[in-house]
Amino acid sequence: MNLLLPPKQRLAASRVLVVGDVMLDRYWFGAVDRISPEAPVPVVRVTREDDRLGGAANVAVNVQSLGAQATLLTVVGEDDAARRLEQLLQQRGIRTVLGRDPQLQTIMKLRVIGRSQQLIRVDFENTPDHEVLGQMLAAFESEVAQHDAVIFSDYGKGGLAHIPRMIECARAAGKPVLVDPKGSDYTRYAGASLLTPNRGELALITGPWRDEAHLAELAQAMRQRLSLQALLLTRSEEGMTLFDDAGARHVPAEAREVFDVTGAGDTVVAALAALVGAGLSLRDAVPLANHAAALVVGKFGTASVSYDELAA
Repeated sequence: MNLLLPPKQRLAASRVLVVGDVMLDRYWFGAVDRISPEAPVPVVRVTREDDRLGGAANVAVNVQSLGAQATLLTVVGEDDAARRLEQLLQQRGIRTVLGRDPQLQTIMKLRVIGRSQQLIRVDFENTPDHEVLGQMLAAFESEVAQHDAVIFSDYGKGGLAHIPRMIECARAAGKPVLVDPKGSDYTRYAGASLLTPNRGELALITGPWRDEAHLAELAQAMRQRLSLQALLLTRSEEGMTLFDDAGARHVPAEAREVFDVTGAGDTVVAALAALVGAGLSLRDAVPLANHAAALVVGKFGTASVSYDELAA
């Protein structure tokens, strides 16, 4: 499989612009020795804390980890979570184009882990009452010209409520646009090069399918309706299937122990964009993205895959 993997220097020249909702993934690890006398819940004595880049920021990390260049364009609040995110991005050396919105609470997901199991997740966020990325349109237009591919990482948090103008701008500049979609309205992604829904996300739009032939019919109808170059359905243990003008190409899942599926979708879209930016076709990039996803689900939490891991 690694015969199709571009050489490191070609991937290093691939420039990917990542746009979308960012979040801080915070982990508290601890020992569980007893049950609380106040309620029937475990008491976790926290022994270690770990902050990681989440959401679109994790997509940018995955692009960079593979050896390509990543620029992250997003909007954060003016709070501690935003400052920590910026610090982590600087530590990784990821180039950022950050907007700040005092009305926005930067998303933070706190996971409490005891005995290697997630006991609870606490989310801190608010729903913006306005288009938070609208103020970044001029910056986006400037950045698009300097990149080889664009990823829109939609987590349904309001940051990408209105992206048709950005997709139109990127396509007019001749850049491939890859979208990790969310929600029930895919019309706002019309004109994108590729959508990467999972089974549940696609079924929400098309309804359930009876068999593979019916699935292909539904997927191709969506492609035509939204003027998409391709649609990639990620199917967990069933692998992934690409639908394009040439038909359907299915890549089976690799048999591996699954430790944590967090961020697997981020890895897929990041790998595809980095590889397409390096000159691979979508059809050639999909098996490599599938392999990258298989590697990342064997790791804990929001994780990424390096070029050397992919090549091996």
